[in-house]
Amino acid sequence: MPDKKCTENEQNDCVMPVRSANPIRARSLIRDNLEKQAGCLNLIHSRMPNIKVFSGTSHPDLAQRIVDRLGIDLGKVVTKKFSNLETCVEIGESVRGEDVYIVQSGSGEINDNLMELLIMINACKIASASRVTAVIPCFPYARQDKKDKEFSAKQYTSRAPISAKLVANMLSVAGADHIITMDLHASQIQGFFDIPVDNLYAEPAVLKWIKENIPEWKNSIIVSPDAGGAKRVTSIADRLNVEFALIHKERKKANEVASMVLVGDVKDKIAILVDDMADTCGTIVHAADRLVEAGATKVYAILTHGIFSGPAISRINNACFEAVVVTNTIPQDGHMRDCPKIQCIDVSMMFAEAVRRTHNGESVSYLFSNVPY
Repeated sequence: MPDKKCTENEQNDCVMPVRSANPIRARSLIRDNLEKQAGCLNLIHSRMPNIKVFSGTSHPDLAQRIVDRLGIDLGKVVTKKFSNLETCVEIGESVRGEDVYIVQSGSGEINDNLMELLIMINACKIASASRVTAVIPCFPYARQDKKDKEFSAKQYTSRAPISAKLVANMLSVAGADHIITMDLHASQIQGFFDIPVDNLYAEPAVLKWIKENIPEWKNSIIVSPDAGGAKRVTSIADRLNVEFALIHKERKKANEVASMVLVGDVKDKIAILVDDMADTCGTIVHAADRLVEAGATKVYAILTHGIFSGPAISRINNACFEAVVVTNTIPQDGHMRDCPKIQCIDVSMMFAEAVRRTHNGESVSYLFSNVPY
């Protein structure tokens, strides 16, 4: 009985049986038939948009390191200011259908840099970019994440803004589809967004630096300069298998510490202060003095974001630190020239790997506990 043949209209729906003496040829024919039947699905997968990385003016060195790691060129963008100091951004190449990443850190002239980032995001979005991701190594206004109580003569009052939430809204309205940042001051800031936020951690790079640069690290103790960083230091202490301590501080007002109480034994140990950021450095300098008084043999400070504003550099120069270690989420060249105690950990490879994995649709959770090489 003859085989039933597919009609012309049925040929696209049925897979013909494959008979071939050559097994390699047979497998090839089967694959071709399956690909034809799933043509639409394959077309969608093959239309992965190309990647474009642009840099704002806040940290061009980090952006260049990221693209060097990715093996691509930095996108062309022109940023200028009008005579009335309005910011103007011009994207110098097509981004239609592209996967765009904009690198801009919350450092230097923070308000101008934030506005520049918003304009760049919007410029790419209205130029039909497929997706726009803001890579913000140091998230601006992260310390204004809640209403702080201010003491008055009669009662506690709180009329402070939650500026971190405002920044999150501005980024979303500008057109950002995704945020990549590092060591948020408060992890709940991720909840301020209705878009995906990848909060990377400097911890793997910090652990690597400690093991490579502190010979007696097994006799160390990890110290948090405030109670809020207890979770951070316990994680590092557990991975190093050493003890931890914390310092309870009370502030009179912002950037001014009233008193400090050490909780833990640091006598005859190397104290390693770990915090997410240092601004005027009053806290870590007072903490270092308190640790030396308690018997610590050496004091190191490891900070993710080294802001170092106001009297910070002079305070570090006059303090008892062996070294103050920061990452390059903020430009540190000038600070390192002014203060020989400051050392820098390069985290560009972590951001580059996060960009690569995001672009390819891969998980970034590997970066939470490993440093890519």
